[in-house]
This record gives sequence, C-alpha cells and structure tokens, in this order.
Amino acid sequence: MEPEARSGRKDAVAAHPLAELLECPPATGGLLNGSAQCIDFEAGAIVFRQFGICRGLYVVVSGQFLRRTERLETRLTLSPARAGDLVELAAALGDGRHTYTLSAQTPGSVLLLPMETLNLAFQAYPPLRMQLLEELAREVSRAYNVSCLTRTARTRGREPGAATA
Repeated sequence: MEPEARSGRKDAVAAHPLAELLECPPATGGLLNGSAQCIDFEAGAIVFRQFGICRGLYVVVSGQFLRRTERLETRLTLSPARAGDLVELAAALGDGRHTYTLSAQTPGSVLLLPMETLNLAFQAYPPLRMQLLEELAREVSRAYNVSCLTRTARTRGREPGAATA
C-alpha cells in the first residue's frame, strides 16, 4: 500500500473532537447539558463492569482510566481512557450492556450523559445518533489498526527459522 493511502486511512479513522461529535441544535444541546452528571472516582474504583447495564454515554473529564475485558476465559487489557475520550459507545448505541470493565488508574472524573436523555436527544435530532455511530466505526477501525501493527511487530520480532508456538 502506498504511504499516501495509509496516511489517508489513518486520517479517516482519527478520533473526532467531542464538540464535533455532540454538535446538535441548541435545544438538544441544552437537554444533554442539563442532564449531564459529573462523577468522581478514586484510584482503583470501578466505573462500570463488563456485561453490566449501561447507564449512558461516558466522557472522561480528568484522570486516567483502564479498559479491561474478558474474552474466551482470557483477561485482556485494552487501551487506556484519558480526558476527552468517549467511552462505551458500543454499549450506549447497541444492546445496552457494557463490553468491558472501566476502572480508575488515578483519581479522576467522568461525565455521564444518561441513556434516557440520549434517547430523547436522538429522537429530537436523529443525525446525532449517526454521528456517534460513525465515531464507533472509527473506534473499531483504530482498534483493528493497532492490533494489526502489534501482530506485525510480533511477527517481525521473530528470528528466521525460529520455532513458533
């Protein structure tokens, strides 16, 4: 693949600013702002657990949080979440169940946009759901690209002729 094509693909999957993702008419914005709840967490506290019911869309305000999941009896550490990150788009836009556990690595806070309010906002301004679905698709693409890079790095790190497990 040409370097220019790779660069264009990276730009296409880059995270969009939160203000752009939640861009909506003033009435819908007021609805979201009015219902937002800021929740503080101490280091080590669990924000939500995998398979638990999703209360809404979370935005990291401060601190550092860690995403962990369990798949096929294996625990995996996913990417950290930092200030400005939207977390659990999949749960908020999907079946309403968390796909991973989020815990605070340092003291921090998250902003919670409750599901009830999000659903009202989606009804009042349907393009908002589409904007968030597009961001979810970019998030999945970023995760896929990272896994491909990790796999490539592991493969390149092996010596020629070395036994593989």
